[in-house]
This record gives sequence, structure tokens and C-alpha cells, in this order.
Amino acid sequence: MNISTDFDTNISYFHQVLDVQTNFDIVYHTLTIGGRRACIYFVDGFTKDEVLLRLLQDFSSIKPEDMPESAHDFSKQHVSYGETGLETEESQILIQLLSGLSCLFIDGYDKCITIDCRTYPARGVSEPEKDKVLRGSRDGFVETLIFNTALIRRRIRDVDFKVEIMQTGESSHTDIAICYMKKRVDGALLEKIKKRIENLRVDALSMNQESLAECLFPHKWFNPFPKFRFSERPDTAAASILEGNIVILVDNSPACMILPSSVFDIIEEADDYYFPPVTGTYLRLSRMTFSFLSLYLTPTWLLFMQNPRWIPDWLQFIRLADELYVPLIWQLLILEFAIDGLRLAAVNTPNMLTTPLSVIAGIVLGEYSVKSGWFNSETMLYMSFVTVANYSQASFEMGYALKFMRIILLVMTSLFNGWGFLFGSVLVVCAIVFNRTIAGKSYIYPLIPFSWSECRKRFFRGRLPHTEKSQKH
Repeated sequence: MNISTDFDTNISYFHQVLDVQTNFDIVYHTLTIGGRRACIYFVDGFTKDEVLLRLLQDFSSIKPEDMPESAHDFSKQHVSYGETGLETEESQILIQLLSGLSCLFIDGYDKCITIDCRTYPARGVSEPEKDKVLRGSRDGFVETLIFNTALIRRRIRDVDFKVEIMQTGESSHTDIAICYMKKRVDGALLEKIKKRIENLRVDALSMNQESLAECLFPHKWFNPFPKFRFSERPDTAAASILEGNIVILVDNSPACMILPSSVFDIIEEADDYYFPPVTGTYLRLSRMTFSFLSLYLTPTWLLFMQNPRWIPDWLQFIRLADELYVPLIWQLLILEFAIDGLRLAAVNTPNMLTTPLSVIAGIVLGEYSVKSGWFNSETMLYMSFVTVANYSQASFEMGYALKFMRIILLVMTSLFNGWGFLFGSVLVVCAIVFNRTIAGKSYIYPLIPFSWSECRKRFFRGRLPHTEKSQKH
């Protein structure tokens, strides 16, 4: 419904809908502009006070004979601020107001003048805790959307770089920014994503990007391997955009979502490109090796312990040195669960207590659990390696995907011995091979379909790829 030229009707409606008597942070200010009644609404805490004060001072000096006939002319002649707009629909005015814009109503005008002099509470730009690098920039995304787009645009000064804004959520009206290079992006995928966002019917994106990700890719929830790559680094986002990918930013989230993403994209890190090619290649191959070992080390050791005759002579030292009181499968599963308990405890422990509690937990769970007979020292050793190896790659989702696959391998090996190990391995391969990116392409491209030139880029860090358009996976 559109607003009318009757000032009293408009003010009465917005007073009632906004419930200004109850909501202390919804502020309205009545004034006279050029001999006409006027009222301005804004949200306390979302408005730059100095800008609003200057505008009110300018309005008070306008004479009746200087008042133009339309709201459009008034905004051009008397609103001395860069970001202004006109709205006629009541629903859109409410959304703009609650998003932080100041809304000005003037008697005789059938349009509301919106003034974007908002400011959001925001923390300073600093290096993200999760995506740290040994060399490179130390800035990271924050919870304010406009700051995040500015961090990317600072790195891509090209008219081909586009940032489209969309909204979703019946109650939250959450802002979503889609960033891409117009001449490099997959147009079909871009339109597919935009249509999915437009067709979302949700009340709110309560969990920010995770809520959006589950709405964009609602199928195959049982496959734990991540479909999206998340990053808190603007340089990673800019590099992905230059390679033809799409980056999605959600307001109130200090991370971006990069798509389409294959398994090789997810295990990449910024340090691969901040060091020379030889060092970058070593870091990348080491990360892949540690990920593979974290998946297969304990199941393979359990298989050998169940079949001692299969152990070659040069690996005889992996045999158990002490007497076994608790079956190995239960030791491994208990440790898998206990490690998650320690991780959750570390997240919720105050910083000042993290170090002493970690020392206590290491002594009690390490030394005394072995002495008591609950665990063998070999089990503790291999699970410790697996835990450290899980942190060799940055993706939290990938780490848990490997953990779930490892548990399946352990259980299948324990129940069916060698055939169980083989069947579990086939299940892991199928979970990866039959997975698909949001674009419907292979999750393990360039292995399937095979492309030697792209394989070389994925496994060996060569020249920085941002000088030419890369192939899509």
C-alpha cells in the first residue's frame, strides 16, 4: 500500500505500526520545513548523529517560497547528503527504516525521503583467528556487510567486478551480497543462485551463512563432505572472484561463502600462494598427505592388530607392547568421542584458564589413563597424531567429514575384518566421487573428468593463476 499526501494519516499509521511509545529505540522528531509540518524517523544507534544534526540545521533554514512541488525536487535541492532515495510503499519504508535509514515525511508530499546516514556497531578489522597465515595481509571480514564489500573492492579495482544486493527472510530481511566478475563468472550458475535466493521462503537466516547454505543446497544432507568453501580472508575471496567463482556475503557474518567449490578448493590455503612455488607445493602436498593419514591411519592399524600375520617384518614395532584390557575398537571410539569433549571444553573455557586446564587434561588423560589400563600407549599415540593432522587443513567441515568416514572405517573393520575395511573404503570413495558441487559438476575435478593441466595446477603450485581466466570445475 502506498502512502498518501495526508501528513496526519501517514504519521498516525507509522506511529501505530512502529509502536513508538513502547520501542524506546525508535525515535521520531517533528519539525517545520519551509512552513510545512514534517517528521523524521530513525533507529537510535544506527544513525550518525553529526550528519543528522547538520541536516536538521539545513532544513530549519528553508523558506516557504523555496519549497519545491515534489519530494524528488526537494531531495535534489535541499538534502545535502549523497545517499538519498524515495519510497512510496509502506512495507518498503518500514524495511528501510528498520535497516537503519532515516525516513523523512513532509506534509503535501506523497513520497518518503530516505537518507542513508546509518552506521552499524562494528569491531575493528583484524586477522581472523581461524585463517591465519605466516605471510600476507592481516585483515579479515567483520560482521558489517558494507565493510566486507569494501575490503574486496579495495583489491579488485575493475568495472567488471559486480556486487549485487538481495534480501531474504520474512522477519529478518537479511542483506545478502553476491560478488562476481561479470565476464568470468558462469552465467548459468549465477542465475541459478539468484533464483534460489529470490525463491527462499524462510522466516530468518538465524545462523547466517549456514542457514543460507542449507537453503541453497537442501539435498544429500547425509553426505558430510562440505559443498561450500568458507573463508574469513578478503584476499582469498578476491582471488576466488578473479578465478571466476562467486562469493556470497551475508550481513552479520564475518565470513564469505565461495562457490562452486570442489574438494581441492576446500583444502587450499592462502599460504600456498604467499610463498614461492616450491614451498607452496610442499605445503599443499603435505596437507593432502596429512588429511589422507588422518582418515586411514587408525583403521589400518586396527586391521593389522586384528591380523598380526599381515604385518611385514619392517613394521613389527607397531604391535602392542602391553597387555590389552579394553578392546582396541572401544579404545579408539572412546578417544574419538573424548577428543571432541576436550575440544568443546576448550571453546567454552575462559582464556585465563585454558593453559592450566590443558596441562591437567593432558596429564590425567594421557599418563594415568594408560597406567590404569583403559588405553594402551600405542592407541594414545596414533589418536594424538590423527587429532593434530585434522588441524592441518583449515576447513572445520572437512575435518568432521574425515572424522565420520574414519569412524565408519573403524566400525566396519572391527565387525568384518578385511572385507569390512574394503567395504568402508569403497563407501568413502563413493561419498566423495558421487558428491556434486552446487553447479552439478564433479566434486573431485580434475580427477573426474580427468584433466592433466588442471591436475598439475591443483597438486603443484606454479605461477599465480590470476592473470588469466581459469577453467571451471
